[in-house]
Amino acid sequence: MPKMKTKSGAKKRFRVRPGGTVKRGQAFKRHILTKKSTKTKRHLRGAVAVHETDKGRIKQMLPMAGL
Repeated sequence: MPKMKTKSGAKKRFRVRPGGTVKRGQAFKRHILTKKSTKTKRHLRGAVAVHETDKGRIKQMLPMAGL
C-alpha cells in the first residue's frame, strides 16, 4: 500500500482545534478592497470554523489530523 499523503494546500489553509473543529481563514479579503465597505472588511477579520457539511472533505485532505 502506498503512504497516505496530506494535501499540501490544505495543510496551509486549515488547522484542527483541540475540540475537533477546523479553523479556516476568511475569503474575499485579499484584493479589491477599495470598493468594499469598512463594515464588510471588519466582518472578514479573524478566523472562523469550517461548516459541518464540509468536514468530511477536510478529513480526506488531512488524514493525519485526527478528525
